[in-house]
Amino acid sequence: MSNASSLGSVPKSNKRWLPLVALGTAQFVMVLDQSVMNVSISTLVDDFNTTVTTIQAVITLYCLVMAMFMLTGGKIGDIIGRRRAFVVGLVIYGCGSAVTAIAPTVAILTLGWSVMEGIGAALVLPALAALIAGNYEGADRKAAYAVIGGVAGAGIALGPILGGWATTELSWRVVFVGEVILVLVILAMSRLITDTPRTGTVPRLDFLGSLLAATGLGLVVLGVLQSSSWGWLRPKDSPVEIFGFSLTIFVITAGGVALWGFLRWQRHREAIGTDPLVHLDLLKIPPLRSGLIGLFSQNLILMGVFFVIPLYLQLVIGMNALETGIKMLPVSVTMLVASAAGSRLSSRFSVRTIVRAGLITTMLAATLLLISIKPDLANLGFAGSMAVLGIGMGLMVSQLGNVVQSSVDVSGRGEAGGLQYTGQQLGSSLGVALIGAIVLAGLTGVFVTKVEQDDRISAEVSAQVGVAVESGVDFVDSSQIEQAVQEAGLDEATTTAIVDDYESAQLQALKTGLLAAALLALLSLAFTKELPHGAESEAESDPETKSVDTAAAG
Repeated sequence: MSNASSLGSVPKSNKRWLPLVALGTAQFVMVLDQSVMNVSISTLVDDFNTTVTTIQAVITLYCLVMAMFMLTGGKIGDIIGRRRAFVVGLVIYGCGSAVTAIAPTVAILTLGWSVMEGIGAALVLPALAALIAGNYEGADRKAAYAVIGGVAGAGIALGPILGGWATTELSWRVVFVGEVILVLVILAMSRLITDTPRTGTVPRLDFLGSLLAATGLGLVVLGVLQSSSWGWLRPKDSPVEIFGFSLTIFVITAGGVALWGFLRWQRHREAIGTDPLVHLDLLKIPPLRSGLIGLFSQNLILMGVFFVIPLYLQLVIGMNALETGIKMLPVSVTMLVASAAGSRLSSRFSVRTIVRAGLITTMLAATLLLISIKPDLANLGFAGSMAVLGIGMGLMVSQLGNVVQSSVDVSGRGEAGGLQYTGQQLGSSLGVALIGAIVLAGLTGVFVTKVEQDDRISAEVSAQVGVAVESGVDFVDSSQIEQAVQEAGLDEATTTAIVDDYESAQLQALKTGLLAAALLALLSLAFTKELPHGAESEAESDPETKSVDTAAAG
């Protein structure tokens, strides 16, 4: 019996929302540290004596590990029970937070945050999605998913502020100590959550499928991440050159082959009557498929923008982590409000309409941010642009999770949860990797071009700069460029010219990243046509859909 049923005798009691408190707190924790890392990039670079590219890789790896193992995590929840998977994942996540808090090197930071927390989240999040669907029904479920979306917005809202304050006044490590405490609180509350009932026999874990999925996703994201330094086709700093081409294209191709093998293996297991890692027929359900694409796009755009903005505020404008968090607050506040309003809007407007409105609003926001990227921060215009971004994101967040889970019956919710968060985290990792690669590639290209066209710089020096940045240039504070040029023995006039060109290239590169985000939002509109188009967003209210769901999940 579901928790919704067991509490049905007291529908007016707030007790029925106690499981949501525990689940919502877990969602908050999963979002919090990611936003903390984004506003702490420059501090992490200094603390670990590393580069922006390295920290970008650590952030990307966190999302990537979740994406790689999310399907496996969803299946493990089906095997051992979703509440048990939720608890085990929290324990692993809490241990990872503890390791991150004391990390002395980038390697230990990567182990604790990117790997351990990523694996823990891969168990927690699919179980969380399934437990919400199992503990609530109808209007309560819709409201619960809106709350979870709002909590995600709150995590994004508080993350920059808490992370910025802790980084500036104490240490970014304090946030992870706090996460350990929150995890202990959630574990104590987990008994309030009623496990979703298991239907049929206990499935077996598809180890080969898990390996192929993880390998394929990992290689694709790795290739995109390294493209800025390795080069896409023409090799730059590629560790290996194959037939005169960069390693990037071969890594991405290998990932594609592994994913193709995964799909073939899943079909084979279905044909012989063995449990696959995921029933591919689920992807034939139009609302679920469109919902997954929407979640992927939403996170790709959001995390891409959230990689660009801290670079602008900290390395161009010169703000500290706390000031960065305050400047990013508008997007978080409006995202929270819009996600809460989204469930009410769904009674008057279709999911398709609300999601399309969110994408159009997001595209507008990215365009406004592009315009506001200037050497001197335009406070009002920037704040307004961030607020518009939050509205767009909040509208999408309020709808898409419910669409995915309501498209399947009870037996398919674990797999649907795995697909849901795989799409989200794959979008997050590719967002940082892709937009980051676009920004860094743009920085290199524009910087070299400006130096070559600058009459203040001799042809000899211009050629030297071109050779120096041939393998790419990192996104750093312009004072570091000035110091490097001075150490090279160049005169003051040439130094000033090179620094001016670098600062101009920074702004142009950031604008290119935001333009890419706007175009991605526009492109995503093409994939919304299969979303529910009636005012009632509950897919399970459609008997035809439900019959398809049951067959697909079974």
